[in-house]
Amino acid sequence: MIELRPFNSLGGADHGWLKARHHFSFANYHDPARMGWGALRVWNDDEIASNTGFPPHPHADMEIITYVREGAITHQDHMGNKGRTEAGDVQVMSAGSGVRHAEYNLETDVTRIFQLWILPNRRGGPPAWAAKPFPKDARAGKFVALASGFPEDDDALPIRTDARVLGATLKAGETTTYETGASRHTYLVAAKGAVEVNGLTLNTRDGAAATDEPVLTVKALEDAEIVLVDAA
Repeated sequence: MIELRPFNSLGGADHGWLKARHHFSFANYHDPARMGWGALRVWNDDEIASNTGFPPHPHADMEIITYVREGAITHQDHMGNKGRTEAGDVQVMSAGSGVRHAEYNLETDVTRIFQLWILPNRRGGPPAWAAKPFPKDARAGKFVALASGFPEDDDALPIRTDARVLGATLKAGETTTYETGASRHTYLVAAKGAVEVNGLTLNTRDGAAATDEPVLTVKALEDAEIVLVDAA
């Protein structure tokens, strides 16, 4: 089963400096039918104006993955970590027992990100942060793990949950597949371009929620950039 979540059906908010769309219930947007997808709790599509951002605020017991679509995001936290993550790259924060952090767009143009929250396997533990540039040609024509809780994905950023965040770039007409396990929840968004997923058409920033689909076959209808979460 695959359910299409068109971009224009998503909840959202416009704070001036921040334009946000929510694939799942978040903040003042509440839809009892969209409370999460397995362990995937949040998928926010954020546009952050230049020289603005999220001031210091706390989190606990959540794996928070930021995929930068355009521009760059600058992170800083109470542990002394600071880093700038550019378009196409990923940062991961394991909130653990508690972390206080800020995320700013210090660029001259709008920054666009996907921010994903995935429930951890266990509560507590020391908080951690890491970021990694992923060579764009490494995921050309196929999915590669960007963040993962599985030891076999040793090139991916570690997260404390039985889930993967994957990325792929496809040229128009190219097809790739992803095999899912039993009882898995997959959620896919076309960050750029239009694609078909098992015959279902997704336009840019549409979501597709799938269960009981042992193989996802993704065909690019135009040059596309895709983000996929595979969660318990």
